[in-house]
Amino acid sequence: MTDAVPEPARRLVVQQSFPRPRPTTNPYLVMLRDAVGAVPGVEVRTFDWKGALLGRYDVFHVHWPEILVSGQSPLKALVRQGLTVALVVKLWATRTAIVRTEHNLELPTGISRRERALLRWIERRTTLWVRLNAETPERTGALGALIPHGHYVDWFSRWPWPDREAGRVSYFGFIRRYKGVDGLLRAFRGVRGDDRRLHAAGKPSSPDLARGLEELAADDPRVSLDLRFLDDEALIETVRRAELVVLPYREMHNSGGVLTALSLGRPVLVPANEVNARLADEVGAGWVQQYADDLDAADVERALDAASQLADDDVPDLSARDWDRAGEAHVEAYRRAVAAVRRGRA
Repeated sequence: MTDAVPEPARRLVVQQSFPRPRPTTNPYLVMLRDAVGAVPGVEVRTFDWKGALLGRYDVFHVHWPEILVSGQSPLKALVRQGLTVALVVKLWATRTAIVRTEHNLELPTGISRRERALLRWIERRTTLWVRLNAETPERTGALGALIPHGHYVDWFSRWPWPDREAGRVSYFGFIRRYKGVDGLLRAFRGVRGDDRRLHAAGKPSSPDLARGLEELAADDPRVSLDLRFLDDEALIETVRRAELVVLPYREMHNSGGVLTALSLGRPVLVPANEVNARLADEVGAGWVQQYADDLDAADVERALDAASQLADDDVPDLSARDWDRAGEAHVEAYRRAVAAVRRGRA
């Protein structure tokens, strides 16, 4: 559904759902804040409960709403859920547009019935949905905007970039069960060549998961692990020293990890699906390799052979993911959402 974008008659104030960035904040959120804030006539605010509940703004932009309703203890979760109720009521009473970026297609698993009900309520109150790729289904009867996930080239440019090492495979990022790192370690056992190595780096979600990976790695001297949170410099080191990055997620729809690797000039091996096929066409031949079904050694060997054909100075085409363009597109979406609320359409 499309609507005409009104002429910006006054300053647009956007309240984001994430707090003031810290060193561990997802760079996507930081770059989004900066890109939107660079558009003339726009003010961007980061999140705190006092400002969100008492402040005046035109748009509330929510990314992962489950963060609003969860807590490290049952009491903290209950308090935040009460605050969320108050926030949604305030947004309704003040006719404030809610814009939601659809990072994930489904609600998180393992959440309480109360959390699920609150998240569904926020969904029903959402004015406009931002899709990060064309394969995300449009919401029937709702406003939508397709704004591709921006690249990380500028973000990482402040640090030196190491050269690649032939035959080196890397995994990086937070390690959860669904990300399939255990399957990668098993598949790598069958990869031929003592000169080929695998380095998996990132913080596991549980001690049990960490122990399982350590047991798998112990069987192959070519495998190394770095089971900690990666700051930007460690991430760059992990990605840039690789000839190939493998992200064997069992579920993959919007992956900042894929764009991180490509932004650092490294090809990726990922599960075959429509999203990754479209990305492969977008960025150029050789940069996005895909595998079907379960990852195996032949998939890794094939992707390594393809990666070795890329020249050191080759780079993927990420021009469609420029942040200036993304900032302007978000502001256009915000203004459409505000106009819809004021006309009583949302």
